[in-house]
Amino acid sequence: MSKDKKTNKKKPKINLYWVYGAAIAVFIIINIVGSGFGKSKGSSLSANQFFEYVRNGDVKKVDIINRRIAKVYLTKAAESKEIHKKTISKSNVFSTQKTPNYSFEIGDLQNFENKLDKSRDNLSTPIEITNNTEENPWGFLINLLPFILIIGFWIFIMRRMSGGAGGGAAGGQIFNIGKSKAKLFDQNTEVKTTFKDVAGLEGAKEEVQEIVDFLKNPEKYTSLGGKIPKGALLVGSPGTGKTLLAKAVAGEAKVPFFSLSGSDFVEMFVGVGASRVRDLFKQAKEKSPAIIFIDEIDAIGRARGKNAMSGSNDERENTLNQLLTEMDGFGTNTNVIVIAATNRADILDKALMRAGRFDRQIFVDLPDVRERKEIFEVHLRPLKKEQDLDIDFLSKQTPGFSGADIANVCNEAALIAARNGKKVVGKQDFLDAVDRIVGGLEKKNKIITPEEKRAVAFHEAGHATVSWMLEHAAPLVKVTIVPRGQSLGAAWYLPEERLIVRPEQMLDEMCAALGGRAAEKVIFNKISTGALSDLEKVTKQARAMVTVYGLSDKIGNLTYYDSSGQNEYGFTKPYSEQTAILIDKEISSIIEKQYQRAIDLLEKHKDKLTELAEVLLHKEVIFKDNLQDIFGERPYKTIENSKTKNNNSQEEE
Repeated sequence: MSKDKKTNKKKPKINLYWVYGAAIAVFIIINIVGSGFGKSKGSSLSANQFFEYVRNGDVKKVDIINRRIAKVYLTKAAESKEIHKKTISKSNVFSTQKTPNYSFEIGDLQNFENKLDKSRDNLSTPIEITNNTEENPWGFLINLLPFILIIGFWIFIMRRMSGGAGGGAAGGQIFNIGKSKAKLFDQNTEVKTTFKDVAGLEGAKEEVQEIVDFLKNPEKYTSLGGKIPKGALLVGSPGTGKTLLAKAVAGEAKVPFFSLSGSDFVEMFVGVGASRVRDLFKQAKEKSPAIIFIDEIDAIGRARGKNAMSGSNDERENTLNQLLTEMDGFGTNTNVIVIAATNRADILDKALMRAGRFDRQIFVDLPDVRERKEIFEVHLRPLKKEQDLDIDFLSKQTPGFSGADIANVCNEAALIAARNGKKVVGKQDFLDAVDRIVGGLEKKNKIITPEEKRAVAFHEAGHATVSWMLEHAAPLVKVTIVPRGQSLGAAWYLPEERLIVRPEQMLDEMCAALGGRAAEKVIFNKISTGALSDLEKVTKQARAMVTVYGLSDKIGNLTYYDSSGQNEYGFTKPYSEQTAILIDKEISSIIEKQYQRAIDLLEKHKDKLTELAEVLLHKEVIFKDNLQDIFGERPYKTIENSKTKNNNSQEEE
């Protein structure tokens, strides 16, 4: 470490609270000194007592101060008297003069002098009378101090409101409120994240690596007449690794990297957002080539003029306007690339999305089975795991999981293993972690009546039976009647990772989802509220078939889905009332047909359904092997696809 760094570390940091404390202490001292500390006025005395002491010859000197206060000094003989012993004059700490023995207010000066003249006429020793004027040297400052404290308190409050309590932090002082809050990462700041730490995301990683190469070797691209892109927008679901990619860019680029969130531009003061945008780009231009990363850009990039209420969004729109101008306006923006991330690209303003501002949109999608394996390998490095742990198996058991979900699975598995006193993390710990994340925590001590438990067992057995008998239903992994989370029972499936879904596949999935309620109807001739999540899922699927995907013969090849998220129809529906009635009837018809289909299947295999439910009641958890023992081999062979599109589904009651 250099000497400069060592000397900088030894320098004490100034704490503003010490400054405030010192100011208050000075104020108290001035008040004490100004109020006459060290200028003791002596013991209080009444006018009658004073004149009595004068007649007794005890008074040596009377000092009249400002024509209002009389300070009385006694003779040495009088000080020796018992009555005056407590008032002996002493030297003051702040002055060499003797302090008076007594003091009192004289009232009218003329009357006091006349009465004093009469009282001392018969005295052998004359009394010395002096008139003095005393001024407080701190008086002006004492009068000014309250205003100084009020102004200081106001500045302190404004600093707090501006979001910076630190003394020297940018934006902490009231005059720096318009300064950018971006964190700068350059050659002096070590960023350890690199592209090697980003597993999967091959396409997105390639695009981002090319942006880094633009800044490192611009001549390679400009020599052919091309221009360096001005911006790249990372779009994807939450947890897919958008911010991680940006961290990798900061670690790899070796150029100044400004990182901030979209909400950092938002402030309670008018004009601050636009000012911070200007300051951010000014700093980036001074340090160019540079990269600006704005996370969650939808905080300021939302489409303008949509449902604006009486100009309430003017400040946000002004910030967006300034950002648009800085990215592609009259001013030059040489070698400054803007990278932004959002999971709500549909609500961003069209002017922000156009070429010339964000030239590239990089889609960061959910990882497929191969990419999930790579992500598992990254997050399994710090864990003490079994040597023969099958990572391929884990990646197949987590379809639809994002990178953040997989990191959570690995962490939960380590916690579960530690809770059970294990030395290494095993395969079962990972399966328990997946169940914990998808279904919630097991509640084995939840109070449930035997009748309710039996109903739940037949409900879950109905799901398992129908899904086993249908060609396109997802293959079963596990069924349990142990309460987990908010559900009394659950069935886990391993869906095929399809890129496109056909109507017969959706209908089979709907029929399997309705198998639980159908089993209750077949066995008990009663239905319950336990099928709520099934009905919700089925209703959404049927509505999507009719209004989104155009899979209904009666409605035809129409869709009422708006991919931009900006509904041009406002509060009105994009179809007539007659069409609305037809849509409702078609949705109901699709669901009821699949419900009747599930009932027919279960009526046909009622004995096997009962046998499966009894096994489930006995064991509480059954797997695919138990179904094979009861039903035999599945009549349809499923194709294990490796493309992830469907989420790991779970039927909860």
